[in-house]
Amino acid sequence: MEHDVLAGELFRKGYNCSQAVLLAFSDVTGLDQRTALAVSSSFGGGMGRLREVCGAVSGAFMVAGLLWGGYDPNHRDAKAEHYKLIQRLAARLKEENGSIICRELLGLPGASAPVPEERTADYYRRRPCEAYIRTAARIIDEEIKSRGTE
Repeated sequence: MEHDVLAGELFRKGYNCSQAVLLAFSDVTGLDQRTALAVSSSFGGGMGRLREVCGAVSGAFMVAGLLWGGYDPNHRDAKAEHYKLIQRLAARLKEENGSIICRELLGLPGASAPVPEERTADYYRRRPCEAYIRTAARIIDEEIKSRGTE
């Protein structure tokens, strides 16, 4: 199954945007399900429903970090290259979706109550989140394929 389709299905099962994207790529990242879900759990709703950076964007950046991120603080050039990648991915997401900020994407004023909304048919009809999740997953997939990282 394509990662974007899987990410969309995971969102519809109740996972937050970040969890849906990161978990969809576990076959590529090697991250086990429990770790993927725990690491990305804080980023739903634009970081704990603060409506900041979109959870799908955060999830995509987590995938990029796992695949191409650096781990040596003394390798400034590698860090700069990775940040360049992240900025390029962010620009693509912003170009396709209009923003990478949750509240702007959803047309909301700002932070919401910490209690997530119940996932009903009406919720999924009102929320464009699945489209943003699928876009983020598709863009990371394209990057993976362009690098031959599959």
